[in-house]
Amino acid sequence: MTERTIGKALRPLALGLAAVALMGATQPPVVKTEGGAVRGAVADEGQALVFRGIPFAAPPLGERRWTPPAPVVPWSGVKDATTPAPACLQNDYGWNRADFRFAQEDCLTLDIRTPGLSGKRPVIVWIHGGSNRAGSPNDIVTSTITRHNVVLVGIRYRLGIFGFLSHRGLTAEGKGASGNYGLMDQVAALEWVKRNIARFGGDPSNVTIVGESAGSQDVSLMLATPQAGGLFAKAILQSGTPGFGLPFRPLAEAERIGDQADALLETGGDIGKLRAASVPALLAADLKLHDDALESDDYMWLRTTIDGAVLPKSPHDLLAEAPPRPVIVGSNRFELDLPGGRPHRDAFVAKAFGANEAEARAFYRLDAPDPAPHPRLGTRDQQIATDVTFRCPANRMAQILARKGAPVWQYEFDLAPDGGMTRHALDVSYVFSEQTFASGLSLQAYWVQFARTGDPNGPGLPAWPAYRPEKPAHVAFDGAGVTPLGALRPQPCSLMERL
Repeated sequence: MTERTIGKALRPLALGLAAVALMGATQPPVVKTEGGAVRGAVADEGQALVFRGIPFAAPPLGERRWTPPAPVVPWSGVKDATTPAPACLQNDYGWNRADFRFAQEDCLTLDIRTPGLSGKRPVIVWIHGGSNRAGSPNDIVTSTITRHNVVLVGIRYRLGIFGFLSHRGLTAEGKGASGNYGLMDQVAALEWVKRNIARFGGDPSNVTIVGESAGSQDVSLMLATPQAGGLFAKAILQSGTPGFGLPFRPLAEAERIGDQADALLETGGDIGKLRAASVPALLAADLKLHDDALESDDYMWLRTTIDGAVLPKSPHDLLAEAPPRPVIVGSNRFELDLPGGRPHRDAFVAKAFGANEAEARAFYRLDAPDPAPHPRLGTRDQQIATDVTFRCPANRMAQILARKGAPVWQYEFDLAPDGGMTRHALDVSYVFSEQTFASGLSLQAYWVQFARTGDPNGPGLPAWPAYRPEKPAHVAFDGAGVTPLGALRPQPCSLMERL
């Protein structure tokens, strides 16, 4: 398939762009939102309008720390929305240094890129990754995906100890619930989008939420939580499901992590004193929190807490009860290494496969010397890590959703521009840039078609068969193009039942 063919496939998506060009968009656009007026900027030679840092909730400061997001505090005049907004507070893990340096607690804002202020376009809401402890939408609003007549929104949400801490004092305040404030922020952002996006040329009845890694996990939890009911129509999960294959964390266990925070900060269980703690002290404490169920505390805020509010019970049960919505779910051929590294491999396998541990050890031949790495799957340890944390939970997620009648499409992405193995998050650039593979094929074309219609298949695109409970199927996106295949990695995944 040529780039011309892909262009033909996307041509219906671009209708209306000529009208945007005719705007003579030289004057900065001003839009009245529910909080007040915002002034954006003209981008992409007049083909797009960009708004950054629009508040969707009140600043979560002081007494609002660790509370559900409050309504936006209205402002007077016109707020400048042309410069990058700060990320939410986070520690420095190296890869997120830019966000660490440009972060603050007052961070509940979103960015919008739109082809124009009139019309009713499909809306894509991006929920960023970063282990729920770091990251931001960064420059997602520079994506040219909006050339295909969609509106793009990137949201910020509280992270780490600020966004996901449960605590006995907070549980008392919350009448039996605490934690997952970052998820509450995501719900609040989606509520804002529903109420305001029409003013930016978007269709509030046609919203697709998309996330990668922790953002993908959070998208899956938006599918589960009753609080997000009616706020979006479709979802795309890129490398992340509820808990990443970890057992869900009961509130009682989550509160014991809050006890650790009290001990580290010497706040004696007093939530008022904890709220008064300094940002540096809280960030330092976050690095020392521990969960005995984990082989690496890097996954501290990825283990899903059943908080009693956003998630009143197991996400597994909530997903079974939620209304069926079209979903794309997938993972990369290679994602990440073993949590905790080789010394933790045996414990990791034992916890992941439970009663089937012996069969899993036999499949991976763990009592034999290390084989040569597979050219696409990686080392044996990397295969275990990707199976347990990403691939098998994605299979399980597809099965749960398809069994309830939801239209589901599954994929595995296997491409690296340097010819090596793929890796975690590499697929993101193929969605939000013009990057193509296999004679002009584009993930972006499928994602946009799905956002428009709820089905990734469309004119000029190679067929992508739906996943059926009785006939699991996925497509491989790789150097050969788009290849329909059957069940993904069935042998080890049949031994693992967790999401």
